[in-house]
Amino acid sequence: MSKFTKEMVDDYAEKLLIGLTPEENKMVLDEFEAIDKSIDNINKIKDISSATPMTHALDDFVFNLREDIAEDSIPINDALRNAGAIEGREIEVPKVVD
Repeated sequence: MSKFTKEMVDDYAEKLLIGLTPEENKMVLDEFEAIDKSIDNINKIKDISSATPMTHALDDFVFNLREDIAEDSIPINDALRNAGAIEGREIEVPKVVD
């Protein structure tokens, strides 16, 4: 029995305000199934809970973190100076979702 259904995908798509064609729904459903199979395979690995978590895939990865120093922010008017259209303390942007 499948853990994911066409109705579940349609429900998620509706909540995300995207419309899916039947072909796209099937593609998403197939991806969910592939991800679920991969997770099942990972869960079959014996004693996986004792593995040390990795922070990066390469052993020779070197990172340098800067010191976290709190600084004063610039005034809001200076931050908004280069904005195209502003309303009060907010930047106006085009509407993208109906």
